Amino acid sequence: MTPSDHAILLGSGGHARVVLHLARACGLRVVGLCDPGLLGKGVTMWEGVPFLGGDEALSERASGTTVLLNGLGVLPGNMARSQVKARLSAAGWRFATLIHPAAWTAEDAILGEGVQIMAGAIVQPGSQIAEGTIVNTRSSIDHDARIGRFCHIAPGATLCGDVTLGHHAFVGAGATVVQGIHIGHGAIIAAGAVVVHDVAKGDTSFGRFGTRTD
Repeated sequence: MTPSDHAILLGSGGHARVVLHLARACGLRVVGLCDPGLLGKGVTMWEGVPFLGGDEALSERASGTTVLLNGLGVLPGNMARSQVKARLSAAGWRFATLIHPAAWTAEDAILGEGVQIMAGAIVQPGSQIAEGTIVNTRSSIDHDARIGRFCHIAPGATLCGDVTLGHHAFVGAGATVVQGIHIGHGAIIAAGAVVVHDVAKGDTSFGRFGTRTD
């Protein structure tokens, strides 16, 4: 969680809506929304949250008293989520690390700044999840996993014990990665795949059906 109870949401897409409700479930008061994509559209409120403007509106607020909620989702090859965090962190802003009340996370799990654990997710003992990663709805991370920065573990995905994910890896919905597997930086695991072999950096794996390199 975070020592502040006020937050500003970044983004207004589908993931942002989920993050908004996650933040509220965690007891945060979301006091504004920033999204340059809404400029010029006459928007004043979004999902009950005041629209503040583009990211430049943050300069009018003190970064020490309000945290940010990263509402940008993760798509393979899209670095917008990490780029926004890097830019605003350099300006002194902090990003909330959130665990949904309906999720379960082991006491010794280590979560980086801006990690989001969604409803029904499970994070088992000894796991380490680096900054900005999304552990989405009803996904499961078993013991001693090592998850890199800005990964996305999609709804219903399962990572068995001792799995390693490189930075910006994407695990599709319903995929299963068996124990001890190493997934390289930027690799993509297709939805529903059953991964029984290591996946190299940048590769796309369809599990038992083989691996494709783009």
